[in-house]
Amino acid sequence: MKIGVDIDGVLTDEHQYIIDHGSKYFSDHNREYSINYNGSDFCEVFNASEEECSDFYDDRLVDYLDYVPMRDYASEVINKLKDEGNEIYFITARYLPKFEYENQKTIQDKTKNWLKKNNVKYDDVIFNYKKADVVKELNIDLMIEDHVKNIEEISKIIPVFCYDHPYNREVNNDNITRVYSWYDIYDKINN
Repeated sequence: MKIGVDIDGVLTDEHQYIIDHGSKYFSDHNREYSINYNGSDFCEVFNASEEECSDFYDDRLVDYLDYVPMRDYASEVINKLKDEGNEIYFITARYLPKFEYENQKTIQDKTKNWLKKNNVKYDDVIFNYKKADVVKELNIDLMIEDHVKNIEEISKIIPVFCYDHPYNREVNNDNITRVYSWYDIYDKINN
């Protein structure tokens, strides 16, 4: 089976990282803030301005790419799936058009180094925010994703495992299966 796997929010707990580091960012800058737990990115979680979003990502992006912890058992489960003959493709929107070319290369290199540091086996990493197109092009059989727009688009093509977060609890259709941990993913793939 060809399995597509998102990185941020699936391999990592990006949501909690944003809450933890975003509240520190505002505290360090002596700015008031409130947390919208149902938000999916820094701007939504903190109702932040474009300038605040840009400042936060400029300040924290390298740290995130290098040091964000992988979810418990993610590497173990992915490696088991790979050892059992599945193909693993990381399909990530870390290739965002807003990043200049040199930053895109840095982001790509840091992402691959992070996967290597975490001993993750895989077939390829695809940096593209048009994930539904990548799924079609590679003939992916199953996608593991957390962002609503991607889940909705991809679930029209193939089954999607929706990694549960507060911001995606409303998305639902017959081609979506909600998952809560990496061993939950493993058991649902094998059942």
